[in-house]
Amino acid sequence: MIVTTTENVKGYRVAEVKGQCFGVVVRSRGLGGNVMAGLRSIVGGEITEYTQLLEEARRHAIDRMVENATAMGANGVVMMRFDSSEIGQTMSEIVAYGTAVVLEAETG
Repeated sequence: MIVTTTENVKGYRVAEVKGQCFGVVVRSRGLGGNVMAGLRSIVGGEITEYTQLLEEARRHAIDRMVENATAMGANGVVMMRFDSSEIGQTMSEIVAYGTAVVLEAETG
């Protein structure tokens, strides 16, 4: 499946718009990760435990969005974006969303 942040895909045309599609993931760092992150925040610098958590959550959200688009009969997602928020102080919500479309190769 083609997933892009742009409205158009070079060499393809949008033959049909299926509608909005999304994938949602809510993740929480375990107690050990929170302790390590807390200690790192005292010293400063990147908190790699949280970086890894968010990278994995984004990949998982994209996978779920692709599953949603596939179930709608799409073969592409255009205008894909991420959104994120915190739930409480220990959980992060990541949403990947876009427009599910049917793409056809341009001829000529």
